[in-house]
Amino acid sequence: MRRAMVRDVSSMIRNEEDTSLFLVDIGVWAFRDILKDYPARAMNIGIFEDGMVSLAAGMALGGIIPTVYGISPFIVNRAMEQLKLDFAYQGLQGNFITTGAAYDFSTLGYSHYCPEDLGVISMIPGFEFVAPGTAAEFSRLFGQTRRDGHPTYYRLSDHVNKAEAEVEFGKATVIQTGSRATVVAVSTMLDTVLEAYAGEDVSILYYTTLLPFDRETLREHYNGGRILLYEPHYEGTLLYEVYKTFPDRPLQVSCTGVRREILRNYGSKEQNDAYNGLFPEKA
Repeated sequence: MRRAMVRDVSSMIRNEEDTSLFLVDIGVWAFRDILKDYPARAMNIGIFEDGMVSLAAGMALGGIIPTVYGISPFIVNRAMEQLKLDFAYQGLQGNFITTGAAYDFSTLGYSHYCPEDLGVISMIPGFEFVAPGTAAEFSRLFGQTRRDGHPTYYRLSDHVNKAEAEVEFGKATVIQTGSRATVVAVSTMLDTVLEAYAGEDVSILYYTTLLPFDRETLREHYNGGRILLYEPHYEGTLLYEVYKTFPDRPLQVSCTGVRREILRNYGSKEQNDAYNGLFPEKA
């Protein structure tokens, strides 16, 4: 997914003079040609995420569309105030691409984990949140949103789905329909859901746009049974959106995702998945 991101962002910088790129000491080698060829619009700011977001906001005020790339906790947590005040409050457009997902940098520990990213960003009204499950999905969603006038957060992962889906910004993809339950598969959870529910009489809805949340498709394909929510971030983060979809009826919702605790695990991403019950046999 990161290769697709580098390709698409590099093409944007080369071909669109009203765009800019800011790095925080990550991706410097991958973007080395862009940094060399377009020093006025592409630069490595260094480990200074909050200041970088403010700098990007200044570019946005000047009519330049900024793209910021960094590791998820350092953008989400360190620069949260700047995302809120410099972009959301002022209604500015910007693209915030992060790598690391919940715990892709598993060997680096809690400082590099960010299962809270959707929860934090959802508290900033006006932000869009995109979580592609494959490289092709990133390219499609980035192409649809990078000039849409809003601040947009892109959640990249190094661990992508094998299954590909036709995705569209702001819309859930209907994978299959059934009568026993409605399964919501979020981003990189699609493979797990497809394996866990193979042959089952359930509806499966695939979400890659999390903000704004597509309530219409969920309403249309809810069959009156349980809603099973599978998230690659803190479990239950999307519960607000699910309940807002059905404000006048009782619901039975089961949530599977990253445990809401301080993760002191290291090891591999797969070991963390096993600890959090994110394998098909645990679904």
